[in-house]
Amino acid sequence: MEQIKQYIDQHRDRFLDELFELLRFPSVSADPKYKDSVLQTADYVAEKLKQAGADNVEVCPTAGYPIVYGEKIIDASLPTVLVYGHYDVQPPDPLELWKTPPFEPTVRDGKIYARGACDDKGQFYMHIKAFELMMQTNTLPCNIKFMIEGEEEVGSNNLGIYVKANKERLKADVVLISDTSMISMENPSLETGLRGLSYLEVEVVGPNRDLHSGVYGGAVANPITILSKMIASLHNENNHITIPGFYDNVSVLTDDEKKALNSAPYDEAEYKKDLDVEELWGEKGYSTFERTGTRPTLEVNGIWGGYIGEGAKTVLPSKANAKISMRLVPNQTSDEITKKFTEHFEKIAPKSVKVTVTPHHGGEPVVTPTDSIAYRAAQKAIAESFGKEPIPTRGGGSIPIVALFEAELGIKTVLMGFGLDSDALHSPNEKYDIFNYYKGIETLPLFHKYYAELSK
Repeated sequence: MEQIKQYIDQHRDRFLDELFELLRFPSVSADPKYKDSVLQTADYVAEKLKQAGADNVEVCPTAGYPIVYGEKIIDASLPTVLVYGHYDVQPPDPLELWKTPPFEPTVRDGKIYARGACDDKGQFYMHIKAFELMMQTNTLPCNIKFMIEGEEEVGSNNLGIYVKANKERLKADVVLISDTSMISMENPSLETGLRGLSYLEVEVVGPNRDLHSGVYGGAVANPITILSKMIASLHNENNHITIPGFYDNVSVLTDDEKKALNSAPYDEAEYKKDLDVEELWGEKGYSTFERTGTRPTLEVNGIWGGYIGEGAKTVLPSKANAKISMRLVPNQTSDEITKKFTEHFEKIAPKSVKVTVTPHHGGEPVVTPTDSIAYRAAQKAIAESFGKEPIPTRGGGSIPIVALFEAELGIKTVLMGFGLDSDALHSPNEKYDIFNYYKGIETLPLFHKYYAELSK
């Protein structure tokens, strides 16, 4: 540990400067106007892997954005860790809500504010710096492979093709991912599961053109009104999702699992204060931890239609749209839920409109084993670095490729994130604590150390 801390102290400023360089690339995979920047980011990541000591570094083309690969095989008889991360980021919109420009990293109160600071540039870059540290101090105890992709924020559509075509190259004993969060730095935790995802877009079309709301209002269905009513009907008075069969296969926690999950530190007043809300909202009969980690949800991510420019325009719009995501739990599948949503949404549409449902992407829920060598190595690493045993938690987000790795490579994943739920992921003013960044670089070499030792 002394050697680790000494190396970090010696290179502290450079580690931060390099992360800032990475954060300045507007690598938004969802918007084609950022294409050149996304490709430049991949080249930057590849160069930093080479500088850190990785061999066979390659920017691997796909039908979309490239995957950056690198490795260091020190002994074929030793275990191999496959590190996954993503260099693409969410769109920064709405720009006017950022206190400082999203692609000009700014430090305030010990926190780095920038798009991608936590999700996932700050977190995957910890692994590259931890790898550099182990190489420079001659302490790398196992083989390591890196696979950093550029399409996670748009569904990782080409990653599955790459993985299937490169099974031998990606052969490993465990996948290590830092794209999740901890309860807090005072209460470190390890996520033991992630929810799945069904993401789709709906369109409701009424008349064949926008109409004058005075001439036609009251005689023709308004698509925005109809869409709003349809969406509102998807939850009942207990905030239970009303799609027939939606809960058919939902895995229910045992009493012991509930008790363990809800034993984690939680201050509801602080939770509400952080979000500036007076009351929480969710499925009746479940705690916040259960709602955000073990229960399925349906959320509207965006909704639009009609005139939204400056001033007034009394229009009855021709159509209205919404983007909707459903988080899934064990035993649900994205295909099944997408089909049930589509059938239900089309069924409840009145004859005055036409409805189209367009699926975008999905992913499957996963639960990671807590009795594996890799999980125990992560526990030991965090306990040594933080001086406190990590609390097992369930993550509310989705990383669709975790299920893919298990299906195609036959290996489990350890979710060893250092972000916080309050880091404003996908929102304006995304942040990542500088302390967390360095703490990750400090803790990750310990994971490799204990994983190698426990694998003997």
